[in-house]
Amino acid sequence: MEKVNNVTEFVFWGLSQNPEVEEICFVVFSFFYMVILLGNLLIMLTVHMGNLFKSPMYFFLNYLSFVDICYSSVTAPKMIVDLLAKSKTISYEGCMLQLFGVHFFGCTEIFILTIMAYDRYVAICKPLHYMTIMDREKCNKMLLGTWVGGFLHSSIQVALVIQLPFCGPNEIDHYFCDVHPVLKLACSDTYFVGVVVTANSGTIALGSFVILLISYAVILVSLRKRSTEGRLKALSTCSSHIAVVIIFFGPCTFMYMRPDTTFSEDKMVAVFYTIITPMLNPLIYTMRNAEVKNAMKKLWRRKVF
Repeated sequence: MEKVNNVTEFVFWGLSQNPEVEEICFVVFSFFYMVILLGNLLIMLTVHMGNLFKSPMYFFLNYLSFVDICYSSVTAPKMIVDLLAKSKTISYEGCMLQLFGVHFFGCTEIFILTIMAYDRYVAICKPLHYMTIMDREKCNKMLLGTWVGGFLHSSIQVALVIQLPFCGPNEIDHYFCDVHPVLKLACSDTYFVGVVVTANSGTIALGSFVILLISYAVILVSLRKRSTEGRLKALSTCSSHIAVVIIFFGPCTFMYMRPDTTFSEDKMVAVFYTIITPMLNPLIYTMRNAEVKNAMKKLWRRKVF
């Protein structure tokens, strides 16, 4: 049966239909987005200019900041503009591109966070072999793996959606194109697609979350053998990573580890992993990390800014 697609554009409902609330949200999220850009750019600049790039942890932190900028930029600018727009529309092609971008950068971030947990595990539990295990060649291969994994995941998601027919209605109760809200608009049975989407996204989100929890549990147990000073230093680093993991994976697991259903709360939950987490990452990593703060102080003294 030939695919029938009468829909050329989709209409977002956005975060709110109240003009006064939308104006407040415009100011708030514009500020949040500026913090995301400036904070993550500052971390990238600090890593490059402060000679931290040779450390595997900061090597991955640099790319985490880059992914955070890209991830939030897929949804935030469009959402901010739409808050003051009378018509919140996006073309069919634009919707598919946004869907690809959200899952590509989101999945890549998940894999980078997982590698950063592994990096901390090796650094704390196997310190004598750290530089051998986490040499630059292996770091580059692991980084490449995160990009390839993100591409494969997002390609599967888009391939599943793009073959569905859309013949109306075309209104999405969300502020960006995500799989579950878009599947609701398809004029065909989406049960099988929904199962595959949930299996794909859910396995990555929950699987990575479990691996991260196990990694940090092993790290915390191993710290009992350390001196008080070494324990505090390791805890300071790991606590920032754990905070990011909980803030990011909690909402992701809620959104994707469930059948093909949507809730009214989904939009606010999505704000956490598309905007709040990319905004908090620079704050968490700098406030809890003395090495990054010292590098920033040196940059300030050199009058880089």
